[in-house]
Amino acid sequence: MDIQITKVVTTFFLFLITAVAEILGCYFPYLILNQGKSQWLWVPTVLSLAVFVWLLTLHPAASGRIYAAYGGIYIFTALMWLKFVDQVSLTRWDLMGGAVVLIGAALIILQPHGLIR
Repeated sequence: MDIQITKVVTTFFLFLITAVAEILGCYFPYLILNQGKSQWLWVPTVLSLAVFVWLLTLHPAASGRIYAAYGGIYIFTALMWLKFVDQVSLTRWDLMGGAVVLIGAALIILQPHGLIR
């Protein structure tokens, strides 16, 4: 596999698992506070948020451009969470919005002299 393609795939995967860690860090407190689930869920909450922060340190650089690209992947991941975890059907607006943010993230990541060099 070409080194450029490998970097893009690696960056996308890193953003994806960072988004999952961030969503879990917010989902567990939601279960505790709004669904009356066990207080023991604070343990995976803290772990998820610690993993999230650690994963952020692995992103190519800490800049607005990185976080803008990550934001697109986060939105896509949140929509997948909505569909597969919350079992909510996505509307055509959700799908179109998800496509727009993924295209936007790809433009930011793949721009000449952008995130992946």
